[in-house]
Amino acid sequence: MSESLNGKGLRLVPKADGKQTLKDFKSDQEVRWCPGCGDYAILAAVQSFLPELGIRRENIVFVSGIGCSSRFPYYMNTYGIHSIHGRAPAIATGLAASRPDLSVWVVTGDGDALSIGGNHLIHALRRNINLKILLFNNRIYGLTKGQYSPTSEIGKITKSTPMGSVDRPFNPISLAIGAEASFVARTIDSDRKHLQSVLRAAAEHRGTALVEIYQNCPIFNDNAFDRLKEPGTRDDITLRLEHGEPIVSATKAVRRAANGSLEVVDRASVPEEEILVHDVRNPDPSVAFALSRLDEPAFQHVPIGIFRSVDRPSYEDLMNEQIERAIAEQGRGDLRELLLSGDTWRVN
Repeated sequence: MSESLNGKGLRLVPKADGKQTLKDFKSDQEVRWCPGCGDYAILAAVQSFLPELGIRRENIVFVSGIGCSSRFPYYMNTYGIHSIHGRAPAIATGLAASRPDLSVWVVTGDGDALSIGGNHLIHALRRNINLKILLFNNRIYGLTKGQYSPTSEIGKITKSTPMGSVDRPFNPISLAIGAEASFVARTIDSDRKHLQSVLRAAAEHRGTALVEIYQNCPIFNDNAFDRLKEPGTRDDITLRLEHGEPIVSATKAVRRAANGSLEVVDRASVPEEEILVHDVRNPDPSVAFALSRLDEPAFQHVPIGIFRSVDRPSYEDLMNEQIERAIAEQGRGDLRELLLSGDTWRVN
């Protein structure tokens, strides 16, 4: 039976095989996270969303590093790699570059991605490898029992900072936009509808898509995101980012300040024409970067949604074009001839 391909060259499920369901993406492994962990909600959202893509599960790979989130590949009935600390983007880069027929996903945490894995993350973003990176941010080291992480707030009291952290935290969204990632978004574990809508957009994007997911750790950093979840505060502080729509919450709005920066003001006090309209396709990353700074001071107002989604060539597309051009101009190379082209020694 011939296979059909989608617009990205990924093999689709043959019609004769029937439609894949959530059950097809559940592995036979017992899911083992702490009770109440936000990872359960993210796993369920991903498993129920993947069948919509129509991509054969044999052509989907999840690559993880080290951390609580990195157990993810065990629970997905797809191919998976539980790799080494911080190196998931590097391993996934090699896989995506050599196998463009695969849908490659990276699952990582704020410690794994932004501490030991920081360089691998930013280089994957700037190269625009065709990867989907899910960064679970609980603002703590959960697996190693509660030390502060690269995203913990200043003053955070943990086992490793008993007098409060003096480190200024990373803002993952700002970091990604600073690396000129072509797709950057933020969502939250408890909002399944929004989480899945962002995942769909990331899956459809050609190039690196980074999705930061605020994820609750009930053991070592419980209730860290309650203001974004509680009915009494969430609508007031959540600035919804929707392409072509004014950036507002129930009571607040974003506009340009006199100095050219962005500011959050009382919605009732500003004319509608002064409210900033969101443009995810703006090729200039400066506005998206300015939006990413609006959650400082933390959680007085928080942008949620897709910050940036622009088209630019993916790394593997450019690489394959070079290879094809070299073959057309010079013919296929000979590896043995290359290895013996310089001075060689035979060791007996």
